[in-house]
Amino acid sequence: MKNNLWIETLRALRVMPVIQIENAEDAVPLAKALVENGLPAAEITFRTEAAEESIRRIRQAYPDIVLCAGTVLTKEQAQLATEAGADFVVSPGFNPNTVQYCLDNDIKIIPGVNNPSLVEQALEMGLSALKFFPAEASGGLNMLKSLTGPYGNIQLMPTGGVNPNNLLSYLAIPQVIACGGTWIAPTEAIRNHDWDIIAKNVRETCSLVVGNDDGK
Repeated sequence: MKNNLWIETLRALRVMPVIQIENAEDAVPLAKALVENGLPAAEITFRTEAAEESIRRIRQAYPDIVLCAGTVLTKEQAQLATEAGADFVVSPGFNPNTVQYCLDNDIKIIPGVNNPSLVEQALEMGLSALKFFPAEASGGLNMLKSLTGPYGNIQLMPTGGVNPNNLLSYLAIPQVIACGGTWIAPTEAIRNHDWDIIAKNVRETCSLVVGNDDGK
């Protein structure tokens, strides 16, 4: 994905499933549930040792899926994720060293911010696509709206506490390109191979978002 195409792709998706995979064997069945039910996207978090291999297997099985690595804390993880097939990486916070490494190595990154100082650090480094995290714990919609006042050109992906009950409120803010959500593919459902539940969550989420878009 070149230039701003990946941002526009996120805006079209509206939701990015945030997923923790404990066993790489579960990666492809999980991706199948996402893709075949209308949400060809996944953020695989580097919270487990299976992350890198999971990204690799998903990319091989579904070359066109929008695939990113989450909870990227170091430049080493950013490199591993990219080599495995991630389109971009997402970090929970703003680590200037990791961000600079990504910029120097043409790795697309969405770093985490939750206050004006971090937003300004990101803008200073030429980044405007940012993760608002942890969204609800950082003030939720009120904080997000406050940030978009002075920084109207930022593009945000709220994650952390976003769920079907508040999803549409976040998406209604023009600067929100998509929301990250863990409700779609809970770790326990993956562990239990409950692909039907995940498929149902995908369909319900897509229906919610599409229904809202149609009503605009």
